[in-house]
Amino acid sequence: MATELQKSSDYDIDKVPDASAMRFAIVTSEWNTPITGALQEGAVEALLRHGAKPENIIIEKVPGSFELVFGASQFVKRGNVDAVIALGCVIRGDTPHFDYVCQGTTQGLAHLNTIGEIPVIYGLITTNTLEQAEERAGGRLGNKGEECAIVAIKMVDYTCKLRK
Repeated sequence: MATELQKSSDYDIDKVPDASAMRFAIVTSEWNTPITGALQEGAVEALLRHGAKPENIIIEKVPGSFELVFGASQFVKRGNVDAVIALGCVIRGDTPHFDYVCQGTTQGLAHLNTIGEIPVIYGLITTNTLEQAEERAGGRLGNKGEECAIVAIKMVDYTCKLRK
């Protein structure tokens, strides 16, 4: 399992750029709130730890994971942030609904990355069980929200280097 090979807490803090001049949007799904709330908390804590100012972190909620695409797209269109972090959780059920939501959300967020000038960070946890989701939202496998925040900082830095 890839997550067991490298947890978000295993990163080299010295290789993360200073985020004090960066602006971030976090779009979080309200569905599976105990999980997505923990992901959001991990993301915010990581951004602050690396210098982001609280006033430069905008948090918006959307009803479900599928709506993450629309929520993220609004920030991409406005251009008032340097990166968007999309956080959601879909747990497999008894119907193919899981497959449609995961596939649509993944394709939508990937599309935003190809058409926009702002990195959109994929923070959708897709698991078979609630226990697996909890392990990735601050449990034994770390917090994927924290990991997404680190990726966002690095991608903003990468984008800035490309523009020079």
